[in-house]
Amino acid sequence: MLFGYIIREETVVKGKENNNNMIHIKMEGERIAKGDIIFRYVSADEESINKKIEELNQKIQEALMLDADFFSSDIKAINLQIENKIDGLKYRNNISEIEEYKKDIANYVSKKAQIAGDLSSSGAYIRELMLQKKNYQNEIYQGSEYVTAPISGVVSYRIDNLEEVLTVNNFEGINKKMLSELDLKTGQIITSSNEKGKVVNNFKCYIVCLAKSSEARDSEVGDRVKLRLASSDEVMATIERIKEEDDGNLLITFKITKGVEQLINYRKISMDIIWWEYSGLKVPNSSIIYDDGLSYVIRNRAGYLDKILVKILKKNQQYSIVDRYTTEELKALGFEFSKINSLRKIDNYDEILVKPDIEKVK
Repeated sequence: MLFGYIIREETVVKGKENNNNMIHIKMEGERIAKGDIIFRYVSADEESINKKIEELNQKIQEALMLDADFFSSDIKAINLQIENKIDGLKYRNNISEIEEYKKDIANYVSKKAQIAGDLSSSGAYIRELMLQKKNYQNEIYQGSEYVTAPISGVVSYRIDNLEEVLTVNNFEGINKKMLSELDLKTGQIITSSNEKGKVVNNFKCYIVCLAKSSEARDSEVGDRVKLRLASSDEVMATIERIKEEDDGNLLITFKITKGVEQLINYRKISMDIIWWEYSGLKVPNSSIIYDDGLSYVIRNRAGYLDKILVKILKKNQQYSIVDRYTTEELKALGFEFSKINSLRKIDNYDEILVKPDIEKVK
């Protein structure tokens, strides 16, 4: 098991006043375009203004109920839409969807009040209440500081103050000592901030890890491998950088372009590197013998030893992945057709000798 440190292209955004109370316009994980409003800070008098708006809403609702008998088919249709939205809320657990439903309901109520204000006997009174409500809403809007996205990407409010430390602009400054001094816990979820947010590039990110295996030493920049994450998901990665540390460890930087968004919550993760994948039979290297440039293993079946031709797909210091040759491959090696049919083949659960004595094979 290895540990990976996640490096992203991420831009922290905050207001000039940097107040402590934020209202999220865009939800965590929501995609945005450059210039979109991400969040706003609560205005100084917002709490008292909201109480006044609530009082006005109550008065509007009471006025609407008085003239319920005079409502048009348009208002009845709006009432049905409001009821549908309220029913739909029961089955929503996504914050972004809930916020959208609440906005729709508020818009329907405002539209209903406008129509009722034109038709009912209380029309002038309702219009006056609506005007007061609009004025209060404008006060909130004008008194709030809105923060917009400087770039496109994904919104996150998870801030760990490493956005300018573990950055794509500082690959040269990242080393084993520096990573160790960060003292990060593996798999810990970054806490959300109530002061600022950030925009993250959701098309790519980087994972840096220390490795010292033979596969790591044989790797090169540009190699494609798979990374198995703690969630058991596997993602393709490209080796971007390899840097040798003083203790012999290799600091390897991988770039991934899929699964980026699921890593936004984390800075340090557990992972495995799948250096290569082949489908075949795994045998110890000490079981393989070579004859005239070809590879063989010695199979033992009920005391009868047979020399079996195998194709080596992949090999490390201890094991090899082997498979059978196809008929076409055997022809290319120069075997006659009659000989090909008589070749013995290796199967699962065959007993293979380790360090075989070739002289004992018939």
